Amino acid sequence: MSGSLSERAYDEIRRMIVRLELAPGDVIDDDALQVRLGISRTPIREALQRLVRDQFVTVMPRRGMYVSGIDVTELTLLYETRAMLEPFAARLACARAKPDHWEQMADALAEAQPSATTDDLMTIDRRCHEIVWQAADNRFLTGTLDMLYAQSDRLWHMYLAYVDDMAHAVSDHVEILAALQDADADRAAALSESHIRSFDEQIRDAVRRQLESPLGER
Repeated sequence: MSGSLSERAYDEIRRMIVRLELAPGDVIDDDALQVRLGISRTPIREALQRLVRDQFVTVMPRRGMYVSGIDVTELTLLYETRAMLEPFAARLACARAKPDHWEQMADALAEAQPSATTDDLMTIDRRCHEIVWQAADNRFLTGTLDMLYAQSDRLWHMYLAYVDDMAHAVSDHVEILAALQDADADRAAALSESHIRSFDEQIRDAVRRQLESPLGER
């Protein structure tokens, strides 16, 4: 039971960090988290230790735990890692997927209605990535990509006001899905890399816009 509670605590606390409900530099109060999540101390602490390993939380000796800062200078490292692993996952998915995977992905993309909010589109984007990871059937790869996506997602929320809409990201997945359905590993990998590159360029542009904004220096 502790394992499942720890997993739930990890997911919930990471979501709070990604959505900036817990902002960079905020003190982690595990007593408050216990009350908010309705989860006991041990699973919360297990989750926090995992978040430390995944670099979402920082331990300051004799001072406690804090939400890790977001260093935009590490965008290059984040991009180059995802740009290697996401195409590799697509190649594995072409070889290992079941028809149900691509049916699920088509269903997810069908939710991208004109009325969809930016958060809705980001949820669809994440779901499409998750389905490809599942189809790749490599739990070590999935764990790494899940963590990297969450770091990217946090950057996206950090610069949300300066990011163009996410419609293009969802349309990328329509092309990726067609390649995956055809088991065209080369094309699926190339489209996946292009998708990651586009996200990286958009975040870099958002950072530049914020720095150029009158409100950029606060």
